[in-house]
Amino acid sequence: MNLWARAFELSRAGAPGALATIAHTAGSTPVPAGSKMLVGPSGRLEGSVGGGCVESDVIRVALAAQEARRPSLVTHHLNADLAGDVGLSCGGTVRIFIEPLSTDREYVSTLASAASGTAGLVTTAIDWSEGPYKTFAALSGADRAGPDAHISDDRRFVVERLVPPPRVLVFGAGHVGAAIARAAAAAGFQVTVADDRPEFADPARFPGVAVRPQLPAQVLAEFQPGPADAVVVATRGHRNDAEILDRLMRLAVGYVGLLGSERKRAVLLKALRGAGAPAAPLSAVRVPVGIEIGAVTPEEIAVSVTAELIAWRRLPPVERA
Repeated sequence: MNLWARAFELSRAGAPGALATIAHTAGSTPVPAGSKMLVGPSGRLEGSVGGGCVESDVIRVALAAQEARRPSLVTHHLNADLAGDVGLSCGGTVRIFIEPLSTDREYVSTLASAASGTAGLVTTAIDWSEGPYKTFAALSGADRAGPDAHISDDRRFVVERLVPPPRVLVFGAGHVGAAIARAAAAAGFQVTVADDRPEFADPARFPGVAVRPQLPAQVLAEFQPGPADAVVVATRGHRNDAEILDRLMRLAVGYVGLLGSERKRAVLLKALRGAGAPAAPLSAVRVPVGIEIGAVTPEEIAVSVTAELIAWRRLPPVERA
């Protein structure tokens, strides 16, 4: 469950809690703007705003905010805060907005919208002297770029830009495919794992991951991967891999990775070229998939693949090589 969904459940139930959000950063900081932590009556429930003495102070303020039903905006200069804690001087400043959960209808509705995974802007008033103010506005594709969180120019609002993480479709629910699906989900991707064998495509094996017990053609027709999506092919055989790659080469998919060796790459790509698959998408297929770390076990391979997915998501194209 994501943090927004947990906050929504608590707020809807009228349970005590507070949200802490990194609203502004300057200089070198351990966590980016937009990082969040949910605090309950006895301390941190989920998320983090940096750990150490910063987090301890935020929890203290969050407990006070729950009691007073008023938000706070606190500032931490990390040179002093971290020097004695971990012997590290980050040299930055963070401003953290801490708000008590509210049962106000609009507030609860906004949490529900934020938890839905829809791209949008969440705007929260810093001053609640006239009651809580929190709204959600959907974002178009052109408006998705920008800081994850900032304080408005008039200093009255904290504005958060919510953009759903990329979707990752993993073909193959064997040992390696399953490990990749779980690791990618743990890294925050929206993961779907597909396998036409019902005993492998068992939802009980993949908590928090969408499972499709279907043939590849059905999965691709329904999933419809595009430029913002990633597909990892880790099926049980060359024939299945070739069928899936052939279909993917005729789509505009942002990331395509294939589990296998350099020899497998040469054999499959030669066959696909002979069948008329477009040359440019074929050359972009990552085979062997993942960053080279000497991975051997399914779990190690999953770390390698997930690391490459993170680089694809976070780094500019010129830095991904």
